[in-house]
Amino acid sequence: MNKTQQLSLIKRLSEANGISGFEDEILPLIRQAASGLGEFSRDSMLNLYLHRNGNVPGKPVVQLDCHTDEVGFMVKAIRPDGMLEFIQIGGWVPSNIPAHRVRVLNKAGEYVPGVVGSKPPHFMSAEDAQKPLDLSSMFIDVGAVSMDEVVNDYRIGVAAPVVPEATCTYDERHDILVGKAFDNRMGCAAVIATLDAVKGEPLNVNLIGAFASQEEVGTRGAIVTGRTVKADVAIVFEGCPADDTVVPPYVSQTAVKKGPMLRHIDARMITNPRFQRYALSLAAELEIPVQEAVRSGGSTNGASIHLANSGIPVIVIGIPVRYAHTHYGISSYSDYENGVKLAVELLKRLDAATIATF
Repeated sequence: MNKTQQLSLIKRLSEANGISGFEDEILPLIRQAASGLGEFSRDSMLNLYLHRNGNVPGKPVVQLDCHTDEVGFMVKAIRPDGMLEFIQIGGWVPSNIPAHRVRVLNKAGEYVPGVVGSKPPHFMSAEDAQKPLDLSSMFIDVGAVSMDEVVNDYRIGVAAPVVPEATCTYDERHDILVGKAFDNRMGCAAVIATLDAVKGEPLNVNLIGAFASQEEVGTRGAIVTGRTVKADVAIVFEGCPADDTVVPPYVSQTAVKKGPMLRHIDARMITNPRFQRYALSLAAELEIPVQEAVRSGGSTNGASIHLANSGIPVIVIGIPVRYAHTHYGISSYSDYENGVKLAVELLKRLDAATIATF
C-alpha cells in the first residue's frame, strides 16, 4: 500500500463536500480512485457499488461497506437581515458549532463560504451568558445584509446543504491526520485500498464494495445496499469516535495509535460473535494491533446490513477519530493502515466452509 497515494486519497475525500443526501461530489472521486478495480453501478439513493474484477458465480459474497456522507447542516430559513437559520444533519454537540467556517451550496452549484455566528459577549445580558447555546441562537453569515441579497446575489435558498469547512493535513513526524469527515471518508479510502490490495489475487469469495449514502441520519443507504448486495458476510469500515481523551486509560477502547477498533456491541447491533472471534484471532496470529470495544451507544451501517435478507454476519473495523462530528477530527495513519491490513488478510482466508461456521 503506497502511503503517499493513500494520504492523497484521504485528503481529497476529506475535503470534498457531501452531507447526507448530497454525496454527489464524493462518487466521482471514488470512481476515479478505484478505476480498474471493477465495475461500478449506482442507485437512486446515491449508493455506489463496485463489483470486483474476477468475481465469478457460485462463490460467497463479501460486502465491503463504508458510508460516503458527513454531518453538516441545512438552511431552514433566510432572515430579513440576510442571516441563514439552519438545522443540523447528523449528530452535533451545539457548543461545537459556532465560530467555525462552513460552505453553503447555492442554486448555481457553487459553495459559498460562511461563518456560524451567534450573539457576541458584548451584547449579552448576564442571563444570556449563563444559557447554553442551542441551534435557535445561531445563524450562518455569508456576508449578506438582506434577504434579497442572499436570494438574488448569493443565490442561496431554503434547503441549501451546508458543509463544515476544513483542510486536511498530515504530520509525518507524529503520524497524525487532522481534517473533517474522517467519519467516514477514511472508511471510503479503506474499501478502495482493500480492493486494490487484492487486485488480481485468486480468492475464494466474491467482493462487492458498497459506498452507502445517508448513514449519519439513520443508516438509510445501508438498508438498501444490504438488500441489494445480498452478501454472505460483510466488513464495515467506519470512522469511530475515539475515547482516549474523555475516559480513564483503563476504560479506553478506541484510542488513537493503538490499532483499529472491533466492536462487540453497540446500540443497534450485537456483532456476530463467531465472525468477531475469527477476526480477532487472526489479528493476534498476525500481530496486527486491534482494540476491542463494548459500546452502549452509537451504531454503524452494520445495524442495517446484519438484518438484511436472512441475516448477514458483520464485523466493524473502526478507525479511531478524535472529535468525530466536529469540524476537525484527529486520526493516525497507522490505525488506517492496520485496518486495511486486517481486512485484506481476512479476505485471503475466507471461503464457503469458514463462512458457514459464522
